[in-house]
Amino acid sequence: MPPPTTKPMPMFICPRSAVFLLSMLANACHASGIAVQVADSAGVPLQDAVVYVEAEPGQNLPKPLRAGEIEQKGLKFIPLVSVVQTGSRIEFPNNDKVRHHIYSFSPAHKFDQKLYSGTSATPQVFEKAGVVVLGCNIHDKMVAYVRVVDTPYYGKTDASGMVRIDMPPGAKYTLRAWHYNMVGGQPVEQALAVKPGDALGTAAIRLAMKPPAAEAAL
Repeated sequence: MPPPTTKPMPMFICPRSAVFLLSMLANACHASGIAVQVADSAGVPLQDAVVYVEAEPGQNLPKPLRAGEIEQKGLKFIPLVSVVQTGSRIEFPNNDKVRHHIYSFSPAHKFDQKLYSGTSATPQVFEKAGVVVLGCNIHDKMVAYVRVVDTPYYGKTDASGMVRIDMPPGAKYTLRAWHYNMVGGQPVEQALAVKPGDALGTAAIRLAMKPPAAEAAL
């Protein structure tokens, strides 16, 4: 007897956005964790996409436990993209041999700070959710992005476009994905219901991206 065939799961288009495709595999909406792959509209994996899962209002969430670090080295911010929970602090060590003067005009966190080589500086505390774009007043080509989220359940995709996020069962969540060069700039989203005893779920997200010229102009 030939083995039974498996029908492919349908592709869904979120009604709240027309710039991405979201495909949820069989158990993705009922999982204690979720493995997400993010790609562009052509299917090319996207590195440095931020994926986060937010619980519905009223749930007690763990407070920030991880501090971030954005290094200045080789006249670059390293890493290019960071993600932290609201209330987290980020250190900005200057490991170049020159002075930097970093800043942000973003509403989520406006600041201006001089960084001297080999000298520690006061960390910045990010209290408001949103996107913070970093620059340097001295070196105009330096740029970095901080996504501040109201949840401890988050991650950033690797070179293969993959990230895994674990969260407690017995709750309803919203899965969101964002990339600094995506069309529209707003995260895409999908509802999740996580039940006790459920297995790992998987999701595949496609984001429409700006052309390379638009990215270079940022």
